[in-house]
Amino acid sequence: MSKNKRDRWGILALIVINKAGGLIYNRTFGDGLNQLNTNDYLVLAGTFHGVHAITTRLNPLKQQQQQQGASNASDSIPNRPDPPSGLEVLESENFRLQCFNTLTGTKFLLFTDTLQANVDVAMRKVYDLYADYVTKNPFYSLEMPIRCDTFDRKLNSYIREINTSR
Repeated sequence: MSKNKRDRWGILALIVINKAGGLIYNRTFGDGLNQLNTNDYLVLAGTFHGVHAITTRLNPLKQQQQQQGASNASDSIPNRPDPPSGLEVLESENFRLQCFNTLTGTKFLLFTDTLQANVDVAMRKVYDLYADYVTKNPFYSLEMPIRCDTFDRKLNSYIREINTSR
C-alpha cells in the first residue's frame, strides 16, 4: 500500500440536523478533517439546512411542462411525482459531502474522502444505527441533541471498520 493511500481517510465526519435546521449530532473520525469549534458546526448546520430548503424548490421547467402535458391527456393516469430531494451530494477536490434526508426531515451529512466507495451503503448503515439505538431509546426526545452512548460506540466501531479496511 502506498503512503499516499494510507494517509487518506474513508469517512471523515457525521453531522445530523433536525427538521428545523438545528445541529443535534456531530462527530469527526480520525485526523482527516480540520477541527471546527461548536459555533462553526452550528453555523454549518443552519446554512446547509437553508441551502437544502432552497434546492428542493429548484425544478427544471421542462419536467414540469411534461407532467402538465401528461396530466391533461384524458386517457392517461397522472404519475405521482417524487418529492423534491434538494442537495444530495457536494464534491470538492478534498472531500465529498453526502446528504440523506429522512421522511421526517432529519438530515444526515456524511463527509468522506473523495475516493470512498459505497457511500450510500455506509449512509444506510449509519441511519440504521440511528434508528436502532437513538429513536428506540426511551430517554431520547425527537429533535433534541443525540446523547446515546450505545449509538456512539456502535457508530465508532462501524466507521473504524470502514476506515481501517481502506
